[in-house]
Amino acid sequence: MLISIVAPCYNEEDVLARFHEEVQKVAEELLPLGHDMEFVYVDDGSRDRTLAVLKELADLDSRVRYVSFSRNFGKEAALLAGLRHASGDSVIVMDADLQHPPELIKRMVELREQGHDQVIAKRTRTGDRFTRTVTARLYYRLVNRLVDVELVDGVGDFRLLSRRVVDAVLALTESNRFSKGLFAWVGFPSTTFEYQNAAREAGRSSWNLRGLLNYGLDGLLSFNNRPLRAALWLGVGLLLCAGLYTAWIVGAALVHGVQTPGYVTIITAVTALAGVQMVMLGVIGEYTGRIYYEVKGRPHFLVKATNVERTKDLIP
Repeated sequence: MLISIVAPCYNEEDVLARFHEEVQKVAEELLPLGHDMEFVYVDDGSRDRTLAVLKELADLDSRVRYVSFSRNFGKEAALLAGLRHASGDSVIVMDADLQHPPELIKRMVELREQGHDQVIAKRTRTGDRFTRTVTARLYYRLVNRLVDVELVDGVGDFRLLSRRVVDAVLALTESNRFSKGLFAWVGFPSTTFEYQNAAREAGRSSWNLRGLLNYGLDGLLSFNNRPLRAALWLGVGLLLCAGLYTAWIVGAALVHGVQTPGYVTIITAVTALAGVQMVMLGVIGEYTGRIYYEVKGRPHFLVKATNVERTKDLIP
């Protein structure tokens, strides 16, 4: 069985050689068991020597495939490119910063041989800040009440996918991609095991608070239309409240006569309603923006350098 390792890279020059050394060791251990391996690295527009390191690795190891983007298109595009270029019977997606321990590859292969199409690694949150742990748990609890798929806390992109799962994911051509949700949406028999969270070997994460918030919002909006439905019901509720308030004002005027309306009441009502309207417009705008990007049909990425065959996303 041919196993493809897909590793998105962004400014990983300090750790790439070490990562490749570790996955090479695993490949040597799997070879006597009848498993060959290829390594697909995707340079997501890095600003350091990541591409140069990948070329050096390709010169030293004929199993190395690399794809380098013309600019930074994001991790979702890098994952898609890696899956498109992977030719293995099974594909393992993992980060190149060694936060995903390469020694777990053997366990994934063993579980794959038991008939599972997805072998998912779930990291523990040991060592995480308390606030981050609580925030993550609240986020997943909220999202799973809304989205059409189940997202599990601690489960990310580190997983093994069978060829039919990879083909199913590649058949989903949407521009606004949320791979964690796509993997859950395609289904197929899967199993999950836990592993200890590891620290980066070198460099620093490119994720910041803003990026995490945007990523979380993508997960919330990519697999449901409930925010639009909520906006509709909120509008209906406000309309009913306005009708009741109007009836109360008319009744008070008939019983007590017309009184001068309160300034604070008017300002509060106008401000609150304006805020609700802006929220509704924002929700509608988020979905409209996603439709806008889908309709344009732009490629997910453009490639400036590669040692594999051309794809339809290359510049002509």
